[in-house]
Amino acid sequence: MNKVILMGRLTRDPEVRYTQTNNTLVASFSLAVNRRFVRQGEERQADFINIVAWSKLGEFCSKYFKKGQQVGIIGRIQTRTWDDDQGQKHYITEVVAEEAYFAEGKRDTENSAANFENTFGNSMPSNPEFEMSSNDDLPF
Repeated sequence: MNKVILMGRLTRDPEVRYTQTNNTLVASFSLAVNRRFVRQGEERQADFINIVAWSKLGEFCSKYFKKGQQVGIIGRIQTRTWDDDQGQKHYITEVVAEEAYFAEGKRDTENSAANFENTFGNSMPSNPEFEMSSNDDLPF
């Protein structure tokens, strides 16, 4: 079984592109997902996970998801390899989204997007330290 359930904050607005073969929309973005436990004396760590959403779901994500917003994603892990123009082999692991949900209210989204921008600016941190909003105690 290959099933992934994530809740985190978008590190950037979704990027949209279309496949060359059949012009299918694909949206890609990454989520900052807090690790569950924090070692005493250390700050909370986050993992940055690449997400890909295809067709209608990709269109939904590109239209409604914004940097800093907390979202829930259900999908599956996929690994890919390809060779670049110099013959160098590349590997990537990503989550292919099958479902996507809003995980906070509109007012919370606006506030957290501003906080995210103030914390991380326009680039992803090299040593991510990410604090969740007061929604940490939600039962899902």
